[in-house]
Amino acid sequence: MTTPPSPGRSAPTRRTVLSLAAAASASTALAACGNAESQSGAEASVPAGSGGATDAFPLTVAHQFGETVVPAKPRRVVVVGLTEQDVLLELGVVPVATTEWYGERPHAVWPWAEHLLGGAEPEVLSQSDGLQLERIAALAPDLIVGTNAGLDREQYDKLTAIAPTVTSIAGSEKYFSNWADQTRQVARAVGRSAAGDALVAEVEDAYARTAAAHPEFAGKQATFSQGEPYEGVLYVYPDGVNTDFLTELGFRMTPGLETWAAEAGQQAQISAERTDLLDADVVVFATEEEGAVDRLLDFGTLRSLDAVQQGRAVFTDPVLAGAIYFLTPLSTTYVLEHLTPLLAEAVAGRSPQEMAIATA
Repeated sequence: MTTPPSPGRSAPTRRTVLSLAAAASASTALAACGNAESQSGAEASVPAGSGGATDAFPLTVAHQFGETVVPAKPRRVVVVGLTEQDVLLELGVVPVATTEWYGERPHAVWPWAEHLLGGAEPEVLSQSDGLQLERIAALAPDLIVGTNAGLDREQYDKLTAIAPTVTSIAGSEKYFSNWADQTRQVARAVGRSAAGDALVAEVEDAYARTAAAHPEFAGKQATFSQGEPYEGVLYVYPDGVNTDFLTELGFRMTPGLETWAAEAGQQAQISAERTDLLDADVVVFATEEEGAVDRLLDFGTLRSLDAVQQGRAVFTDPVLAGAIYFLTPLSTTYVLEHLTPLLAEAVAGRSPQEMAIATA
């Protein structure tokens, strides 16, 4: 098993959900559970302040491979999944190791979460050639978190021989299962289930407030696409696949795209001859680098889409694209802060047809 490749450069084989300035006022509310004590390198990750564990240890966490007993408040947490560091940091737990997905950000922590490191420098693992079991063992973890790690039973058994390991809830997809389920699962593992519930509630409330502030979004048709074609195909997201960040705001997704997906839960694969299928009231392209917009618009008939011609297409910057793909409470807060004004401009037909550079 290997990690899903970068969503901007090739097609994730699994569901790649809302995959990228600190996260301002809403982020502050989400972080109300308190910041973690910062440690450098592979020092212990110690909960601090009001964000400390509230559940009684030992505790038992049920997951797809059975149950894991966490005997005591974990102080050395290793992340073997792609995004769990966001949830841990917001809960006040600095992991001693994270795992790189894409982007090569320092410590595999993106801008919306950097402020929660507090100067700590987690070691960065890789899944590109499978789990780095020797490195993980050398870190002497007392908890391994892998809710977004694509683990199979054999890998789980190898990890749990090193330390108590918590994976996704039963019935989850291997990668990028429901963000709220993952948040609550990570929170349970570190004894902060109430704080996990609070994070989920804050995000749901933020969606509701944003939708209420923008009634013009309701009922508008939207398409979400990756920012460049890959091997002659553009990967576009059918309803229910990475689209919550639009549907929760009142948009309805362009219908019929699921018929172009290899299987349920995957992106539609759109050739240059069928780019007309993307046209909608608003089209969001997750562009990630300078020059991507021109390369994208030269693919098929994208440049002639009504949405492009009429100023109703949005082109993200790299961090905003990553936040859309990451799908954690922290990244969703960043998306709502930075994407919402772009969506409002697009609905009004005033979106500049170039990459939007977010400011902190």
